[in-house]
Amino acid sequence: MILEYNLAFFAADGPGGEKTEPATAKKLEDARKKGQVAKSREIANAAGIFALFLVLKFWVSHMGIQFLEVFSAVYNRIPESVKGWNGFMPQTDMGILFFQLLYRIIILIAPIIIIAFMVAFVCDVVQVKWRITPDTIKPKFSKMNPISGFKKFFSVSSLVELVKSLAKLGLIGYIVYSYLQDKWQYLFGLYHMSLMEVIQMLADIVTDMGIRIAAVYMIIALLDYIYQKVKFSHDMRMTKQEVKEEYKQSEGDPQIKGKIRQKMREVSQRRMMQALPQADVVITNPTHYAVAIKYDPKVADAPLVIAKGEDYLAQKIKQIAKDNNVEIVENKPLARMLYANVEVGEMVPPELYQAVAEVLAFVYHLKGKI
Repeated sequence: MILEYNLAFFAADGPGGEKTEPATAKKLEDARKKGQVAKSREIANAAGIFALFLVLKFWVSHMGIQFLEVFSAVYNRIPESVKGWNGFMPQTDMGILFFQLLYRIIILIAPIIIIAFMVAFVCDVVQVKWRITPDTIKPKFSKMNPISGFKKFFSVSSLVELVKSLAKLGLIGYIVYSYLQDKWQYLFGLYHMSLMEVIQMLADIVTDMGIRIAAVYMIIALLDYIYQKVKFSHDMRMTKQEVKEEYKQSEGDPQIKGKIRQKMREVSQRRMMQALPQADVVITNPTHYAVAIKYDPKVADAPLVIAKGEDYLAQKIKQIAKDNNVEIVENKPLARMLYANVEVGEMVPPELYQAVAEVLAFVYHLKGKI
């Protein structure tokens, strides 16, 4: 019995093999446009929480006083509102008092929320830079697939998130317990204190504990950021085949580019051969190199190289020169120097003027031009 098999089945990560190549700049840019970046949400969360409690540390006393003044002002307005209504407050007045209270509370807590939001926003911008990515807000039906969602529960990412959550809960619980362990005696004596003293003490306890939690959270966030960077780099890796295909798309198929270069060479050679009959002389090696020279003072101040070639092309240049009665002069050093240093269409350099002039003088003498 003969078994048929496909070797591509055994290749890791698809037909291109294993993803061993680092991501190219193009792939990273394409991923960036889709909103795929190395980013840790924990950085923004931790920085926001840290900023929140840090501002509260210096703002909470003012907030406490303001809250008492707000409630006192609202409470003092109640007797005026119920006057003439048999001890009942009209619904309209009740709504007005409620919205006044809500407005004053929002004004008090708005600076804290704005600062925390700005800190979190800056942390996100620092991580991935600012760019609007419309692809991230487009609805994707694949995200609604319950099977795909179920698979995510058993992925490595889900396991890492679970470990992070447990670590955060464990550390926060430990910090709260260790911090409050020395504060129970103060908490049990709250009923001996005035209202302002209670507010001040609870505010100090909450803010100090919050700052400690946020500081530990920052450490977790930094570790998570390193993990996200490494994970993103690993996820973005490409197979050798993918790199080749991307190169073809961006730079063009090498075979096609080779054919284009060949066509260009052929066109250049045809033009060169068409100009060859106008040459004054062809200087040869004699077998390896051939360089055709033309001197026309009306066109250029120095002789021009109008054709050159080596081996087979050199023989072809010599043959065309013979067919068109162009003189062929053997000068090995000069032929090599001209071939190596002067391109077709360029003038002979000054250091070779003397040698080329002697050859031209010899040719002109043979043809009776001088």
